[in-house]
Amino acid sequence: MIWICPSLACTVGQAVHTLPESQPVAGVTSLAGEIYVLRQRERDQLEVYDVVTHRLNRHLTVPNAGLVIDMASCDNYRCMYISDTNGECVHRIDVQARLFTRWLVQDQPWGLSVTGAHNILVTCRSVRKIKEFSSHGDLLRALTLPGDVVNPWHAVLGRDDDFLLCHGRRGDAVHRVCKMSADGRHIVHSHGGQPGSDRGQYNAPFHLAVDDNGFVFVADLFNRRVRLLSPTLGHVREIVNQDQLKGLPRRLCLDVKRRRLYVAEGEWKEGVYTSGRVVVFSV
Repeated sequence: MIWICPSLACTVGQAVHTLPESQPVAGVTSLAGEIYVLRQRERDQLEVYDVVTHRLNRHLTVPNAGLVIDMASCDNYRCMYISDTNGECVHRIDVQARLFTRWLVQDQPWGLSVTGAHNILVTCRSVRKIKEFSSHGDLLRALTLPGDVVNPWHAVLGRDDDFLLCHGRRGDAVHRVCKMSADGRHIVHSHGGQPGSDRGQYNAPFHLAVDDNGFVFVADLFNRRVRLLSPTLGHVREIVNQDQLKGLPRRLCLDVKRRRLYVAEGEWKEGVYTSGRVVVFSV
């Protein structure tokens, strides 16, 4: 992809567009030439934009949605998934048929990602589990994470069937990004440790995106930056710094084909998100 040449890994992302600010953004993804922005509101939760012009094309309402938390998309099935903590479920949206279905997780779902086999990974933060489901909600496996992995936010399946995950919230002793073994029992590589703002530290690593070469983008929430790590989780650089963001980076989406990184950020006041927007970076 774009980091074959080491010099390109030193490039800071350049903001090329900002989507409108409105209610808090719970997720962002791209699918079939469109950008989908998930808002935390009762109706019209999905805003659909053209990926080139960034023009708003339409709204979609997710039926019976509760507290929506994250979103992921699958090119193979042309569908999207939305995690709903209140309903302990995942909503599935077939884009072509405009068909909305949902299936139970049996725990509160948090971060979502799609695997190379077109299954969906669901991170269940409160019980420290990663669950893998088929596209239509059949449970394929459930992994319990090691005891020192507290408050996992988001997990992604790597090329070698290992797991990348980020964990740690305010008050936790450890904030880091980990590469786990395929059975979820062992940490193979990690980056981070005691919370902080130095190069080797995080303050709530919140969401991940991975490119085709295994480089990892990390939304470092309360440090207001996006970090770039090597496939073995070595620090490369800040790809987005706090001067380029107005709020806290909550969600990431990487469009490899167009070399675009979508960063959903939110305004944080007195413990709640009050508004949100998506900033589009060229990387």
